[in-house]
Amino acid sequence: MIMHVRDSIGANLRRRTLRAFNLIEVTMAIMIVATLLGGMTVAYTQATRRAQWTGYQLAAQGLAVQSLEQARAAVWDQSLRKNEITNLNLANWSYSGGVMTGYSWTNLDLPVNGTNFVRATNFVTVSMLSLSGNTNVQVQIIKVQTVWPFLWGSVSRFYTNAISTYCAPDNRDPSSL
Repeated sequence: MIMHVRDSIGANLRRRTLRAFNLIEVTMAIMIVATLLGGMTVAYTQATRRAQWTGYQLAAQGLAVQSLEQARAAVWDQSLRKNEITNLNLANWSYSGGVMTGYSWTNLDLPVNGTNFVRATNFVTVSMLSLSGNTNVQVQIIKVQTVWPFLWGSVSRFYTNAISTYCAPDNRDPSSL
């Protein structure tokens, strides 16, 4: 009877050791969990950074479109000899060989607190283009480039959003105004 009890205790101990984890299995499980958590942290950080970059890019594009629409809204009527494109709110307007250039700067429209605003610069170029054919037509090419910085890690990089359009003169009959 004593022998039988001793054998059953030994069998129970052997079953317990067979069901338990050894040190290598525990170490491998910890390494797998650490790798997964590290990967999830890096993915979350990258997604956050990309979302922030996308917000900056969208705000810069809106700023470029705003300057482009301001230029398109200027009156250009050859019958009245009126060209108000030079009345845009830009600094350092210069005119050389049919090309007008200027720039403006402002803060990007971003939801930030306090003083962490992002400043962007709009470079506007208006070029005259004469199209010849049956009738001589003049067209203005309006190009706007918005340059904005983005802090990627510890390096500040500059990105550019560019947009352009063609604009024809109004040529309305002055008596219809």
